[in-house]
Amino acid sequence: MMVRDLVHHINCNKNIEVDDFLIYSGYSILLINLILYSYSFFRKEKANVFFVSYLAFSFLMQFSMELMYFMRIKNLFAVNIFFIGQMILLGLFYNSLFHIKSQKILIKISLAIALLSLIIEFILDSSEFLKFNLFEITLTSLIIVVFALIHFYNMLTETKQFYYVSIGVVFYLLTSTVLFLIGNLSSELSNDLKYVTWVFNAFLVLVYQFFILYDWIKSHSKRAAIN
Repeated sequence: MMVRDLVHHINCNKNIEVDDFLIYSGYSILLINLILYSYSFFRKEKANVFFVSYLAFSFLMQFSMELMYFMRIKNLFAVNIFFIGQMILLGLFYNSLFHIKSQKILIKISLAIALLSLIIEFILDSSEFLKFNLFEITLTSLIIVVFALIHFYNMLTETKQFYYVSIGVVFYLLTSTVLFLIGNLSSELSNDLKYVTWVFNAFLVLVYQFFILYDWIKSHSKRAAIN
């Protein structure tokens, strides 16, 4: 996520501005999602504590980085914190949805290996924690995509829980990871084309949040129909 902050670290020679409408729309839908899912959680309805925690964490990080952006404070360390936190919270989220012991073990082992790999990387070169870390982004994102795909497989024979959320997770994490790689590894791209990729990422964030919102609407409408 954090589109505004990432754009300023593209290797461009000109000052780049991102469409504020897309960015603040994404922030707004994220806040709405946090309120709705928190409401469901505290009403003891169908809301997962780890997913609510993920939304709260995301909003807090977005707010913090927006504040640092306006104060002109370097915030790439916060970007790295976000991706690690996202991996942990979404990993715990999917772990709570899985019922097969081997799948739960897979999540725990995967998270442990990923965290150990990142810790070793930061120990060997602490400056990596202060940079735009493509290895970290790719690793943490793809691990969550694998968990989501396993959840899709489980839903073939189980109740569909967080179906649209998982669609959003796979869609956003895969496409955004590709955009990050293109925007930072393809030095031959023009500045305008690089700018377009980051604005498109802002649009993807908005779509992702709408998937989360739609999942709440569908789940809430089903409960209302039953009652």
